Amino acid sequence: MTSQRPQPADAADAAVLADRIHGGWLGRIAGNMLGKPVEQGEVWTRERIDRYLRKAEALPLTDYLPEPADPADGAVLRPEWRSCVRGRIHGSVRDDDVDYAILGLHLLETHGFGFSTEQVGELWLLRLPYLQTFTAERAAYRNLANGLKPPLTATYDNPYQEWIGALIRADVHGWTRPGDPVAAAGLARRDAVLSHTGNGVYGAMWAAALIAAAFTAPTVRDALESALGVIPASSRLARTVRRVMTLHETRLPWEVTLATLAAETAGLGWIHTVPNAAVLTAGLLYGDGDFTRTIALTVRGGLDTDSNGATAGSVAGVLTGADAIPERWKAPLQDTARSAVFGFDGVRISALAERTLRLATAAP
Repeated sequence: MTSQRPQPADAADAAVLADRIHGGWLGRIAGNMLGKPVEQGEVWTRERIDRYLRKAEALPLTDYLPEPADPADGAVLRPEWRSCVRGRIHGSVRDDDVDYAILGLHLLETHGFGFSTEQVGELWLLRLPYLQTFTAERAAYRNLANGLKPPLTATYDNPYQEWIGALIRADVHGWTRPGDPVAAAGLARRDAVLSHTGNGVYGAMWAAALIAAAFTAPTVRDALESALGVIPASSRLARTVRRVMTLHETRLPWEVTLATLAAETAGLGWIHTVPNAAVLTAGLLYGDGDFTRTIALTVRGGLDTDSNGATAGSVAGVLTGADAIPERWKAPLQDTARSAVFGFDGVRISALAERTLRLATAAP
């Protein structure tokens, strides 16, 4: 695949690029906030999420989650739910799905596009609290602190190597290489191998390429096709994404597509890259470029709801641009991102987008 990266020809093109990068940031944070209360895949299945929404008379889902109508549901929501449901949101809550986007931005600002995997690890140790890491990232962090170097940081005492952690770190590599999925995937791979292997790495490459392709692809499906071009066609991730695309093409209902993929990926667990990529792909295809429908379907799909909502929101936000995202998603965020990354808590989302735009326009 050859590079497709566009070069803004004039101020109008630059303004569009700025709006779409801003849309990616807003979409990631809004999608994360939407999915966060029900982020526990073994409890909050697709069926249970929809039961919750029916009880609250919130289907179709067109806004942040409502407060629980049943106290029994409230007891098993994530403890942060009171700051994530409609009417209670006053800026974003802290979450690793946003922390890693911020840390990735800081990585590129500090070391440039030629960064090394070792430099990713050094920045984690300097800027990211250990207790705000999870699964593969915590294993890699521990290995780094014990003096191990990549790729051993990903493989030593790490049973989470194909889980979703590297995928959620990939957005900034897509935002800063708009229209160039190959370059975006290369950056994401260099980041991902610190903590992941196999489909875990492919997930990061695929997500970065998908976001990069969304800047120039005419449709969501075209962006997905471009993203598949950067990972091995024989990988389970590629085969699963292609399977979702095929089922969607046959006009099966969204629910049937998800039920089919759930059966075919059973046993991998709710945080593994492959089943989450299936939910994400279905949300994007059946959402068909509509921001609200895309993130709503993705979160209703279950599994790692906040991570999938964040990535779906990033893709949909790039496709639509910030101006076209409905105010009900943007206004409660109050242009504020909370973060555990040292030096970034309370940063303005618009400032993050401006900094990302500077990198995107300066990239070689």
